[in-house]
Amino acid sequence: MSSSYRSRIQEFKVALSEEKLDLNALRELCFSGIPFEGGIRALCWKVLLNYLPLDQTMWDSFLKKQREGYSQFLKEMIIQPGIAKANLGLSREDVTMEDHPLNPSPESKWNNYFRDNEVLLQIDKDVRRLYPDMAFFQWPTDYPCQLILDPQNDYETLRCRVEQTTLKAQTVDRNRSGVTNVSSPGKALNLYPSNEYEVLPNGCEAHWEVVERILFIYAKLNPGIAYVQGMNEVVGPLYYTFATDPNDKWREHAEADTFFCFTNLMSENRDMFIKSLDDSQCGITYKMESVYSMLKEKDMELYIKLQEQNIKPQYFTFRWLTLLLSQEFLLPDVIRIWDTLFSDQDRFNFLILVCCAMLVLIRDQLLAGDFTINMRLLQDYPISDVHTILAKAKQLQDGS
Repeated sequence: MSSSYRSRIQEFKVALSEEKLDLNALRELCFSGIPFEGGIRALCWKVLLNYLPLDQTMWDSFLKKQREGYSQFLKEMIIQPGIAKANLGLSREDVTMEDHPLNPSPESKWNNYFRDNEVLLQIDKDVRRLYPDMAFFQWPTDYPCQLILDPQNDYETLRCRVEQTTLKAQTVDRNRSGVTNVSSPGKALNLYPSNEYEVLPNGCEAHWEVVERILFIYAKLNPGIAYVQGMNEVVGPLYYTFATDPNDKWREHAEADTFFCFTNLMSENRDMFIKSLDDSQCGITYKMESVYSMLKEKDMELYIKLQEQNIKPQYFTFRWLTLLLSQEFLLPDVIRIWDTLFSDQDRFNFLILVCCAMLVLIRDQLLAGDFTINMRLLQDYPISDVHTILAKAKQLQDGS
């Protein structure tokens, strides 16, 4: 570790030791990248995503309340009444005529259960293939959910629920760009085909199962948006960062903390996932066109070239923007980009700057290429050095 890096870690430690954190000073530090050591990154992300209050004296009581709240969500939405072992003195809930599985009433618990299964099966399909080039999400977590996996009980896990259901999931097709992606780094390496997962022993659960639970709870609590394909790619880097925190005290609660940070991030980003808002000023169409508006301002020649070739922004920026570039780079690089994104006060405007920087950095290739070559460049972005991209985005932000 270089002396400059050690001194940078020290700067973070000093900033994070204040009883009341200086958010502006912390943002400035984080913009250039956050160290992993000592759990600094995980802690900074929780502050930057408006999860942890700036007053550290409130942390213990705040975290206790949040984590207890999450446990309550699990009890209400995953642990179904009536499936505990009878020998615990808990009898099976009577099924009445009013709540028969064939009852067509929209208020029927069974009706809700079947509807939930459709969402769950889509989530399950997506999280099982999360970062297939990494073994991490297939590994067992050190902190399985004891509330559900307690051997004294016989509660149905989401994995069991998926395995037991015979319902066929409706495909939740929300890729509104209408474009088939050519490839993405890391995604082409299908090291864990969906039918070849190692089955973990009872009492264990893989990291992907934790992500599945987070997304299912989110969908249940946010019925207006529920689950849209791609959300798994947004929650994945958050969970990975918190679940690899070197500090055991924090890592143990990675699931609950990820849920709340993801919820906060989605509260800023959710409009891009809602189809009915596509053409509004907060929707994805406006955001995609903003990339071209900025490109027109920064590099008119390149803008005209893309227009002449009829390369519309939705052909590639849809994925860049909705998934916060999580499919364009390998996970460590995505995390580095997010350090800067999260630290910017107007993070989604800075994301547009990053997208514009990505175009400007390959301008010579784009100006020389035809439609087919350029589409391949844009859908399988060729530059892997994210520091160069972030530096260019900062230049554009500063007007140079």
